[in-house]
Formats: sequence, structure tokens, C-alpha cells
Amino acid sequence: MPNPNPMPNQSSEVIYKPERAPKVRPVDKKVVKVYVWELPVRVFHWINALAIVLLMITGIYIGNPFLGATVPEEAYYSNVMGWARYIHFFSAFIFTINLVVRWYWVFKGNKYATSNPFRRVFWEETYETIKYYLFMKNKKHHYVGHNPLAQLSYWIFIGIGSLVIMFTGYYLYFEPQPESIYGKFFFSWVPLLFGGDSFSIRSLHHLVAWGFMIFMVVHIYMAFREDYLQRNGTMSSIFTGYKVEPKKAVGDDKDE
Repeated sequence: MPNPNPMPNQSSEVIYKPERAPKVRPVDKKVVKVYVWELPVRVFHWINALAIVLLMITGIYIGNPFLGATVPEEAYYSNVMGWARYIHFFSAFIFTINLVVRWYWVFKGNKYATSNPFRRVFWEETYETIKYYLFMKNKKHHYVGHNPLAQLSYWIFIGIGSLVIMFTGYYLYFEPQPESIYGKFFFSWVPLLFGGDSFSIRSLHHLVAWGFMIFMVVHIYMAFREDYLQRNGTMSSIFTGYKVEPKKAVGDDKDE
């Protein structure tokens, strides 16, 4: 059952896409099921999570090889580093394709698939959400989808962070092939934007990767916390797509 004492009102403008309302199924007179996370969003979430975990593990190994062949032999036979690099690069390609599909769904999906940080109310309600988490007096709304602070974190990490780590990563991948079409035309500009030399680019790549690791830990904690406090199926919704909400929270959906 949903939280019997939800926060005051649903946000009126943080997500403003009345023509892209979600499916709502009544449960009883007071409670409804809201189809918040559509299938493409859920698939993106799990592919992205798996890709990031593989990138983390293999990236750490590439930077600091902590594992070798159990039997002393030529590296050719075990090829541990070769496999780590292969998995890392393959995961990077999957990560990129997955992100492109998710950006497409920003325009195709329901209103919970998008976000608008260019509205003043977005930052006002982000501030109220921060005060809520700091146990300060606040006017935080109840949100069916992500609250504005969560949306902002996705813009920073899944948006900007993904672009930085992809461009720096692909530059490092094609760095040994500067005369190739990719090294020469597609990623030759990366050093000019991210430091000017290979060491700076590699350092930035590692720094953003650690940022992703911290983000994942905080994200998982906050998801469990939200599920415990709201009792609205936050954790199960990433599998089913549905959250259970008070009818009044979505009754006037166009004004969310």
C-alpha cells in the first residue's frame, strides 16, 4: 500500500508534458497504479547498470592489473589483460548504443521519461528537496516520478558524465591509431577540450569513472530509502513499471 501520509501536493511544473500522460489503472477508490517507467526505460536502466559494473571492474584492472595467470606462462596463453580490454571496450559500445536509445525515448516516451532543468520551478523544488534530505523545514512536493534532485543527478552523471567518459574513452581507444578515420576526424578534437594531453584525458576518464561508482552507491541507497518511506513500490517499479499512488496524487495529471 502507498504511504498513507504522502507529501502535500504533486509538482505542478517540474515535468510538464500533459500530452504525454502515463497509463493509470484504478486499484480502489483511493489508490491507483501509475505506469511510470515504460519498458524502454526499464531495459535501459538494467543494461546501463550491467555495462557500468563491467566497465568499473575491467577499468580498475586495466589501470592496476591485480590478477595474473595462476600458472607461470607466456601472456599469450592466458591473455588476462586482453580479455579485460575486450570486455571493457565491448561494454563501452553497448553503453553508448544504450544511451542513444534512451535519448530517443526522451522524446518518444511518457512524461516521466524526460526532464526540464531550464524552468525556474525545477531549481526551486530542487532546493526544497535538498532541505528535505537535510532535515530542514521545507515545502517538498510528493513526486510520482523522480524528484528534481534525482533528475538533476541524472543530468550530471547519466547526461554530462556519460558524454565525458565516452569521448575520453574513445579517444584513448583510438589514440594508438591517430591516422585512422576515427582517430583523425572523429576524436582528434578531444585533447583540445579535455586537457590537451593523454595523461590529462586519462586522469579525467578515471575521475569521472569514480564519480559513477559513488553515484551508483548513493542511487541504490536512495531507492531503498524511498521505497521504505513511501511504500509505493519504488523498487519493484523498475521491474514492473508501475508505482502505487494515492489517487489524489495523480488525479489532475496534466497539472503534475
